[in-house]
Amino acid sequence: MGSDNPTGEPDYQQGRLGAYLSGFADGEGTFSIGLQRRPDLRFGYQIVPEFRVSQNEERAEVLELFRSTLGCGRVAVNHRGRSGDRTLVFVVRNRKDLVEKVIPFFDANPILSSKAREFDAFRRVVIAMTKGEHLERKGFDSLVRIALSMNGEGRYRKWRLDDVIGPGTLRGHTPDTDHTDR
Repeated sequence: MGSDNPTGEPDYQQGRLGAYLSGFADGEGTFSIGLQRRPDLRFGYQIVPEFRVSQNEERAEVLELFRSTLGCGRVAVNHRGRSGDRTLVFVVRNRKDLVEKVIPFFDANPILSSKAREFDAFRRVVIAMTKGEHLERKGFDSLVRIALSMNGEGRYRKWRLDDVIGPGTLRGHTPDTDHTDR
């Protein structure tokens, strides 16, 4: 039986490309919410949502396909500190792109494995940040809790819940001198 696509070009028919990329992200992608220590911010940490897909450099065309299909992000060397690491990574951190491009793509092309729970948590955090919920203590704490529950319950994280939320203080900042995370 012959192929309907003998050129080897990506098959954009019947949602096949969306399903392919969604499945690829299911296996090789991550929806994560990072926490970066930022003493200049009101609560001392910045919440950083990120979608990434990694792949060996021999298959960089898949990462470029993500970039062209989603219309955002960048492909870069995946710096892991290992001399033998030759992987590349497609990364989207821009919140507007996450809200307008990445989230709608995966809403239309759902992840089918248990990683769908990670995507749902990711979506909740990104949408809440778009509404500014991370700028208030209650919202910030709630989003940090969600972030730390993701990707293996945070077992590989540098920061623990007590490090970030603490006993309910603003880490020595006073309201008249705080900067907000916008």
